[in-house]
Amino acid sequence: MHELGVVIEVIKTVENIAIKNQLTKIDTLVLQIGELSSMIPRYIEACYPAAVDGTLLQDTKLKIEILPGNGMCKECKKVFNLLENNSKCPHCKSEQWELLCGKEFMIKEIVAC
Repeated sequence: MHELGVVIEVIKTVENIAIKNQLTKIDTLVLQIGELSSMIPRYIEACYPAAVDGTLLQDTKLKIEILPGNGMCKECKKVFNLLENNSKCPHCKSEQWELLCGKEFMIKEIVAC
């Protein structure tokens, strides 16, 4: 599970941002994770309490937003969800597509109290 190491790095980043902005209390951390990302949201949620233990983020809530894994068909130019359609365009059935989004993993928002 590489998620723990990634979450620890996110916590360090957020703590540095908090220090630079003189934040003493953070209410919520919002992460965005693409559904095609190598990060598994339920693993992120599971390891979050251990990763924040003893840090500035110890009492924060974690919110995860899932971003769709969309592709654009190279044949008909329609945008479709790759997972929902087994990587095949639902309009023309082509398997030739360009990835538009879905591999993201980012800090979207730090909500201070």
